[in-house]
Amino acid sequence: MEFIDLKSQYRSLRVTIDQRIHAVLDHGQYIMGPEVAELETRLAALTGARHCITVSSGTEALVISLMALGIKAGDEVITPAFSFIAAAEAILLVGATPVLVDVEASTANLDVGLLAERITSRTRAIIPISLYGQAADMNAINTLAAPRGIAVVEDAAQSLGATYRGRASCNLSTIGCTSFFPSKPLGCYGDGGALFTSDDELAQTMREIRIHGQSRRYVHNRIGVGGRMDTLQCAIVLAKLERFAWEIGRRRHIAAIYDEMLQRQVPLIACRSDRTSVHAQYTVLVEQREQVRSSLDSAGIPTAVHYPLAIHQQSAYARLARGERFPVSEDLARRVLSLPMGPYLTDDDARRVADALLHAVDPAQASGAALAARSARCDGDHWTPAVGT
Repeated sequence: MEFIDLKSQYRSLRVTIDQRIHAVLDHGQYIMGPEVAELETRLAALTGARHCITVSSGTEALVISLMALGIKAGDEVITPAFSFIAAAEAILLVGATPVLVDVEASTANLDVGLLAERITSRTRAIIPISLYGQAADMNAINTLAAPRGIAVVEDAAQSLGATYRGRASCNLSTIGCTSFFPSKPLGCYGDGGALFTSDDELAQTMREIRIHGQSRRYVHNRIGVGGRMDTLQCAIVLAKLERFAWEIGRRRHIAAIYDEMLQRQVPLIACRSDRTSVHAQYTVLVEQREQVRSSLDSAGIPTAVHYPLAIHQQSAYARLARGERFPVSEDLARRVLSLPMGPYLTDDDARRVADALLHAVDPAQASGAALAARSARCDGDHWTPAVGT
């Protein structure tokens, strides 16, 4: 069993992916070829944002967004204490100061109830992170930020395709940033990312920054970076877009199987009723995590930990704690465990994963939960991927 099955995805999309790759090889425009503009147009339509700017990675998207906002040394940017390191890293790379805020125990997303007390006269931006595929409470965050002139940059590296109150993730704030790292719900075969905004001036600024600050060839109006997304990677994402909606549906179906079997016995990361998740990861909370992982590994089931340390527990970022504790973030870092997830995981394999987890947590729970789930099987048990759909 694969933790994320990219091989089956490629087999299902082989013809389209290969055609897209060979089209790039034929025209030879490996940097800023026509597939770049095509992908940007398609993604802007997908999210409803006026502009999409593809870039070389999700981290580069965050850096470029902060550069475009003019954030610099002396400025503060608020971001969650529990996440991947990229947001805090980007803030430091532009010379600003990350200000950490704890997260909700139920969703692992930024706790808006703690946000106001972190805002100071030096706060220039907030970077909520849409962790595990679900957006944070973006309306509440925007409501706090807008009257104070604070920009909100959604780190949607894990949530492209999700919605919040009927609106698309990546189009919920001043700027949205996403990643096309191969393991993401919509991934390429290397690094890649994108920026989204409906602000025309910001869009132009970010386009210039990603190409060394150029307004036109060899004319540099601002400091920039080499942040372009390769044409080949854009071509791969375009091929995968053909099945993206279907794949999201499969992810939600697999998550529903997990929910059904696990929710009464194992604490889960909750999905709020006013939003949807693309389940970039399916994450549960366990005690004695290494013992549980060992049990699952013995059953042939791969797992991952997203993430084993909160930001302030990382040695390079320890100074950000400022003597504070972030108890929810620290507890999540100790207990989170991600299970196999993806559109090519079969229903039977999902049930086998859930049953093995229940056995690892408490052997007495496993057989009864598995029996109950099998008696209420969903359609698609013996699902076979259809090429080109």
